[in-house]
Amino acid sequence: MDLGSNRQQTVLAVLLLEPNRGVTIGRLVEAVYGDNPPNTSRSQVQICISAMRRLFAKHGEPGIITTQSTAYALKADLESIDSHRFQRLTAEARRARESGEFEDAVRVYREALALWRGPALEGIESRFVQSSAGRLAENRITANEDCLQLELDLGNHHELVSELTTLVDEYPLRERLRGQLMVALYRSGRQVEALQVYRTARRTMIEELGIEPNEQLQQLEYAILTSDDRLAAPPAATRPALVVDPPPAAVPQPNPPPAPPQAPAVSVPRLLPTDIADFTGRSKQVEEIRQHLLLAAEDRTRYAVPIIGIIGKAGTGKSTIAVHSAHGIADLYADGQLYADLHGGASRPISPMHVLERFLRALGVAGNAIPESLDERAEMYRGLLADRRMLVVLDDAYSEGQVTPLLPGESRCAVVVTSRGRLAGLPGTVHVEVDVFDLQQSIELLSRIAGADRVQAEMESAAQLAELCGKLPLALRIAGARLSARPHWSIEQLAGRLEDETRRLDELKHGEMGIRASISLTYESTPDDARRLFRRLAILDFSVFSAWVSAALLDRPLYETQDLLDDLADAQLIETTGIGHGVHSQYRFHDLIRVFARERLAAEETAAERRAALGRVLGGLLFLAEAAHRNEYGDDHSQIHSGATRWPLPDKLVSQLVSAPLNWYERERLTLVAGIRQAAQAGFAELSWDLAISAVTLFESRAYFDDWRDTHEIALAASRTADDVRGQAAMLYSLSSLHITEQRYSEARANLDAALTLFEDLPDDLGVALVIRNLALLDRMVGRFDEARDYYERALEIFQRTGDRIAAAYVMNSLAQLRLEHDDLEGARALLADALRLAREGGSRRVEAQVLHRTGSTLLRAGDAGQAQEIFEQALTVVREMGDRTGEAYALQGLGLARLRTGAHEAADAALRQALVLAATTNHRLAEARIKVGLGELALARRHPEEGLPHLREALMLFNRMNASMLEAEALSLVADAYQASGDPEAAREALTEALALCDRMDSPAGRQLCERITERLKSARHT
Repeated sequence: MDLGSNRQQTVLAVLLLEPNRGVTIGRLVEAVYGDNPPNTSRSQVQICISAMRRLFAKHGEPGIITTQSTAYALKADLESIDSHRFQRLTAEARRARESGEFEDAVRVYREALALWRGPALEGIESRFVQSSAGRLAENRITANEDCLQLELDLGNHHELVSELTTLVDEYPLRERLRGQLMVALYRSGRQVEALQVYRTARRTMIEELGIEPNEQLQQLEYAILTSDDRLAAPPAATRPALVVDPPPAAVPQPNPPPAPPQAPAVSVPRLLPTDIADFTGRSKQVEEIRQHLLLAAEDRTRYAVPIIGIIGKAGTGKSTIAVHSAHGIADLYADGQLYADLHGGASRPISPMHVLERFLRALGVAGNAIPESLDERAEMYRGLLADRRMLVVLDDAYSEGQVTPLLPGESRCAVVVTSRGRLAGLPGTVHVEVDVFDLQQSIELLSRIAGADRVQAEMESAAQLAELCGKLPLALRIAGARLSARPHWSIEQLAGRLEDETRRLDELKHGEMGIRASISLTYESTPDDARRLFRRLAILDFSVFSAWVSAALLDRPLYETQDLLDDLADAQLIETTGIGHGVHSQYRFHDLIRVFARERLAAEETAAERRAALGRVLGGLLFLAEAAHRNEYGDDHSQIHSGATRWPLPDKLVSQLVSAPLNWYERERLTLVAGIRQAAQAGFAELSWDLAISAVTLFESRAYFDDWRDTHEIALAASRTADDVRGQAAMLYSLSSLHITEQRYSEARANLDAALTLFEDLPDDLGVALVIRNLALLDRMVGRFDEARDYYERALEIFQRTGDRIAAAYVMNSLAQLRLEHDDLEGARALLADALRLAREGGSRRVEAQVLHRTGSTLLRAGDAGQAQEIFEQALTVVREMGDRTGEAYALQGLGLARLRTGAHEAADAALRQALVLAATTNHRLAEARIKVGLGELALARRHPEEGLPHLREALMLFNRMNASMLEAEALSLVADAYQASGDPEAAREALTEALALCDRMDSPAGRQLCERITERLKSARHT
């Protein structure tokens, strides 16, 4: 059976590892995607479940995967799953061994081992699945060792040499296998080979691990050298019941150590701190912890200790959740609960040596009986916890190395660990993420501490207070405690005190509780370079920041600073947004942590260092924006730029970041907007206006008109303050393009006139050409075709002289429209052919799409709808590849008209309606009006004129607002057709009369021809 993609195989593997039990979607997402799931992760997992259900149904198992609330379960007979059958058989073999039925035990062990046909879950690239696979593999080799020991005790050493040799080659660091092979060889009369196995083992362990073989293996070598009698295979009648460990354990030493002290009587420790009386929210996390430990407690086949990792930034209440959850499940662990605060955020975290001393004393071990080494303490600790149900809570862990020695050895125990970073090195850990509260939970916590009536009376201020606390539970608890201690304060009063960011952390302190102290512990424990990056990130006013920013802030390569970002993320000083992976990863601050970072920035970085770092980031942002613009348009000739200093990034990194230019712009949109504003505030006027004009690539294609206006007005003001004439002219020109897009033509002309004067005074030919190109467009739209032609030809001469192929192609495309206005179809085709060639040579997909659209429109005018359809389809492909929604609306509009003219009415309707949705989304009124005309024409073609009239009336209203006389007259002609077809000739005559009144505004051959046709139709209608 083909199980499909790696994602599907991963999901199936997780369900098989937990048969007949609900596996949450969150756990499946973690198994498939690890720590960085995409936004679509849940839907992708659901798609995998659906695909597997179809696959199993096809093979006669339609109901094998069931849904249980927010979880999925795979229904199966456990005997049909090899891993569970293996666990049952090995448990049966152990029982037979303990009952003295050694041959039966060997037989059952061999039956269990025969189930293996290679590595478990091989080829599934999932950390979660491979962790489980590792546990299965460990169970397999342990069972194999137990079986081999039994067979050695039964005298089958000859038969075992080959198998043991193979296993030792596969597991060279397993000393028990080495010892078993040495015994088998010795008993087979191969003493020299047995000694060589030891020497090879010693060399391997020293080279690989830097340690000597364990004491048992050393004793075994000595026993073989001295031919100790107890190494010989015992006679069948006197075979021992079983020696699980290798025989050398029974070999006497020359100076045997003193007998160990008697095991102490184990006490029942209850070390959990007091539960929190006003515990609020977190029901989902608490229930997840409880359910996981309930399932683990009921699982009789489990060998690994269940570990819950509660992860979150400082102040989110991880410790509170751990303690509250531990009290809630304490009845499951009647043999005791251990607790230790590991102080992971401190500069010197608590050593596991000290924790083990405390735990051993709590378990009844006398001080003089506690071993000196960490390994011996951990061994005694695991021994005391064996066969007992005990819960271990480890609060604020710093690393896996701090936790590992504190883990019990038996699955009857359980461990809950809290940490600011994900402890990925603890296999099988179930991670529970803890974030800040939502507003409702924040209000609830404030109510419990400060009083419900008090909060209810000032609900709006309470919500503001929650926001100022960043909805961080510790901050809310402090705020609530301050209000409780000061009943004469209003909530509004405390919120007002927190509004001053420079005092906010001072205000969020009460008694021994303090936000600054909590964050400071983490900050001080991070390396120097990471702290420097943390401080400098606070320079930026960005809500999120991409990884490359770290390189600019420190003026170092990204491969170095990426590690520092990860260190900060691991310490929960910053957090990933979950958007983007690899070089596209993005991060953000929690509000209160940003306040702390700005405090450290002011205290530890000079003003010159801060300004230089900001300049590098903004210079890097401009460098990337220009690269994205070049990728989108093919070159950068027609872009006005400043002399601002760029901070160049490596070519390979730039290629990775802006390979999909509009996607990069979209991802960095908020950064660009914030960067333009911050550049203006910092006095970087050139960076401000250059970034603004570079961002128009995004603002125009995705219809971010508010961003376009706001950023340009900010940059224009900065340019005026700095007396930067080129910047002023550039911003006025670009704002005119926005006004044209919004059909605010009078404002556009005023800005263009001002920009033209500034560019001519500089002088700046490129700026002049760009301005007069827009002036030509305005003249063409109001019917001043001769003036428009003169402007276009003047601009074209400049672009051709400067070698700007893309700008020249754009102007040729506009001149072709003028030819169409004069009914010169051949002249238009010739210009469009040249424009298409230049656009493709220059690599501008956007201009190519515009030229293709006008070519299609020309073919429609010429009556060649079939060829027009092919051209519009080409244009549609281009704009969709670019993600240009406005362009897609126009391409679909043209395609709809072409299909309409070929009689494909259903296909035309689909294209036009899809175009209308896109036009509405991008707020492009001209496109919307043209599409509605197309829908009106389609309704007429279908002989449903009454359906077309509403579309045509809406188009008329839009054309009238835009002062587009030609388009309005054409639409009125169609309105007349609709009324005539509806049996209302009087209304048709009125529409034609209204169209004729517009003819005075049309000073072109095409316009005059339209008016002549309208006049003839009106005469005919009156005669009729």
